[in-house]
Amino acid sequence: MADSTKAAELKARVAAREAHMRESWVHAMEGRIVQEQLQTCHRVEGVNAYETCRELADKYITMLRENRVKGYKQVDL
Repeated sequence: MADSTKAAELKARVAAREAHMRESWVHAMEGRIVQEQLQTCHRVEGVNAYETCRELADKYITMLRENRVKGYKQVDL
């Protein structure tokens, strides 16, 4: 009985870790998409890029801070 409980706990932990990593990578890829949009905006707008692309730049900077790929375990030092 204890072995089946441990196996179930292990499966649940692995599933939680995979879900966490998948979400982390989705956020990272969203940041990459915004980066590509910002680069395209800068190329298209030219000298007016600082004014026109301001919203994308702000969104990208926010995403850089918040959407980092994080490991499953968090170690406090």
